[in-house]
Amino acid sequence: MWIFDAHLDLALNGVDWNRDLRQSVDDIRAQETALQMTDKGRRHNTLSFPELRIAQVPVCLTTLLARQEQPIDHSFGWTSPQTCYAMAHAHLAYYRAMERAGYLKMLKTKSDLRSHWDRYTQSEQALEAVGVTSASKSKIEDRVPLGFILTMEGADPVLTPDTIYEFHEAGLRALGLTHYGTNRYGGGTRSEVGLSLDAIELLKHCEQLGITIDVTHLSDVAFWQVIERFGGKIHASHQNARAICDWQRQFSDDQIKAVIDRGGVLGVALDIIMMQNGYVRGLSKNEATLEVAVDQICHVRDLANGSVAHVGIGTDLDGGYGYEQTPADLNKYRDVQKLVSMLLARGFSEQQVQSVFYGNWLRFFDEALP
Repeated sequence: MWIFDAHLDLALNGVDWNRDLRQSVDDIRAQETALQMTDKGRRHNTLSFPELRIAQVPVCLTTLLARQEQPIDHSFGWTSPQTCYAMAHAHLAYYRAMERAGYLKMLKTKSDLRSHWDRYTQSEQALEAVGVTSASKSKIEDRVPLGFILTMEGADPVLTPDTIYEFHEAGLRALGLTHYGTNRYGGGTRSEVGLSLDAIELLKHCEQLGITIDVTHLSDVAFWQVIERFGGKIHASHQNARAICDWQRQFSDDQIKAVIDRGGVLGVALDIIMMQNGYVRGLSKNEATLEVAVDQICHVRDLANGSVAHVGIGTDLDGGYGYEQTPADLNKYRDVQKLVSMLLARGFSEQQVQSVFYGNWLRFFDEALP
C-alpha cells in the first residue's frame, strides 16, 4: 500500500544528527553502535531513504526544524532567531543537495504532485511486474526519487512576519507556528499562551500566499485563535486524540471536529508518548501497539460521522527518537504497513484503507498547492 506521510524530519536526521540517510537502517544502527552512541534515539533509528522505498512511500512532508530555546540542555534548540534562520537554511541546503544526488524531489505545485505521484507509482509497479523485489528496489540506480512538500515545524526561523515570502519562494508550502513551549509567535505544546501580534500578521501573509497552516503543536488557546483568524486551509500533520491518550499534546474532540469542519486532514502519529496513557520516557515499558493507531483512526472517523476523508498518516518517526519510543510492534518504518491488515480486520474497505494511507493527503494538497 502506498504511504503519503505528512510528517518526517529528514533534515534533522541528516544535518543535526549527522546520519547518512542514503544508507540502510541497519548500517546506520551499526555505525552508531560502533561509535558507542547512547543518547536517546541513537542506534534505534527506523528510517532512511532505502527504507522509505521499501515501505512504499512516494511522497512525504518534511521539515525545516530549528527551535529557539533559552536553556540549551538537549540535542536540538538554538539560542537566537538568527541561528534558527541559519539552521533552517542548512536544512534547506540538505534537501537541495539530496535533490542534486537524485534521492529527493521537491514538489511545489499540484502539477508537481500529480506528475510525481504517477511517475513514482507507475515505475514501482513496472519493477514489480518484472520481478524486482522490494529490497532490491532500494538499490537500483534508475530510481524515482522520494517526493517531498516542504513544511516548517515551529516558525522560529521566520525572523519577521514578511520573511515568510523568502521561505515561500524557496518552496515552503506548509507552516506550523509553534513546537514545544512558547516562541515569538505564540504558545505550543505544554503551554497555555495564545498568539502574538506578529503571528496575526504572519497568518495574513500565509493566507495571501496559500500556505496551509499545520495546527499541530499549538496550545489550546492558540489553536482556537488560528481557527478564528486564519481563513486559509488548515491541517494537522501528526496529531492524535486526547480521548485516547489524555494530555495536552493531543487534540480534544472539539478540536478534531474543528479541523474536520474546515476540510482538513489529521495524520495519526506513531510516537508512543501520543499513544500510551501515562507514558514516561526512559521509565515506561512500551505496551501500546499499532492497534492504538487504528483506534486513533477510528476515533477521527467516528467524529466525522463515519467518513474516513479526514484522517491520514503522519508518523513523526525518527523525530528526535527511535524505536525505543514507538509502538511495541514497530521496529522499522516498513512496519507501518502492518496497519493495512489491522484496518481491514476492523471493517475498513480496501478503498477506505487507501484513503487513509494516501488518498486523503493527495486530495488535500491537490487543493492546497498552487
